[in-house]
Amino acid sequence: MTAKRDRLTGAGAQLVTEVTINYGSSLAGLLIPVVGSPVVVAVRQLVMAITVLPFYRPKFVTFTRARLWPALMLGVVLAVMNLTFYESVDRLGLGVAATIEFLGPFAVALAASRRALDFVCAAAAAGGVFLLTWSDGTLDPFGIALALTAAAAWAGYILLTRRVATQLPGLEGITIASLVSLVLLVPLALVTVDYSKLNWGVIGLLVAVGVLSSAFPYTLDTFILRRITPRLYAIITSFGPVVAAVFGVLVLGETLLLQQQVAIVVVCAAAGAAIATQREQPVSDLERTARAIP
Repeated sequence: MTAKRDRLTGAGAQLVTEVTINYGSSLAGLLIPVVGSPVVVAVRQLVMAITVLPFYRPKFVTFTRARLWPALMLGVVLAVMNLTFYESVDRLGLGVAATIEFLGPFAVALAASRRALDFVCAAAAAGGVFLLTWSDGTLDPFGIALALTAAAAWAGYILLTRRVATQLPGLEGITIASLVSLVLLVPLALVTVDYSKLNWGVIGLLVAVGVLSSAFPYTLDTFILRRITPRLYAIITSFGPVVAAVFGVLVLGETLLLQQQVAIVVVCAAAGAAIATQREQPVSDLERTARAIP
């Protein structure tokens, strides 16, 4: 009974983090036209770094070049992933961008598979994305390219976290990656920001995005993953695009054609089916934080 209660508690907590992550992304969608995506991403990374550093300070004296470079690359990928995703949100809308970006981790999950079911699910997801992006020409092709770049970067992020997890203890790797991405993004943010548009309301929303999309889900993930399996974690995560689409409509006033609504459901259902039937895999500490960072 205790195990069942813990599982239900963990699953409920993860649903809460899905809501906060995507609500934070919808607030980012409000801010991007005002201050630009580099500023939004830089502040989000700053909040993430402030959250991580007090608990996981890297011991640089113990690093060698071979151990350090994957973490540095992870920071570069992290910056690209976040920047291209928010730029695609500005051009495509939150629901469409989040669905396309989810192809990255979905591809990683299926990469080594030889099961017929997984090929069917992959084909269904590809069809869903085609349906999602096929329109009367109103969708921005560059926005689609940005979302696909974010998807590729998310896949690279997952692969790099696996390597970093074997070379650096605890969460030192993600701490270094957060600092690297911050160093890359802050100069870009300072150059592109329109300082005349900064006020306490905008600053408050920027901090809220960082808290809702990074700090809160990151700290809660440790609680969640002690109570649910990685498979259940992945299944719940696969419904993220649906949650994103709902907040896109409620917060950003986006409208989705019926075919786009069907496409988002198809992609999520294909991912959920593929992941639900996979054998259980152990998950490293770094991989556990992957959803809290994109």
